Amino acid sequence: MENSPAVFAGTVFVLFGAGLLLWTGARVLHRAPVALGVRPKAAITLTTLSGVVFLALGLWCFGRM
Repeated sequence: MENSPAVFAGTVFVLFGAGLLLWTGARVLHRAPVALGVRPKAAITLTTLSGVVFLALGLWCFGRM
């Protein structure tokens, strides 16, 4: 019962982080802008870093169980 919030939060963070990394990778491979009005290298760096942080946060939630 007490693990339910950790499972839910971990699942959400892992899915969002993985989705963000996949989306960023697809945009980069197609040479499409990741974010409009932002320098490409800055947008790629920020979204990749955010995706990794969300994945790590999700794994941390799973590790707390």
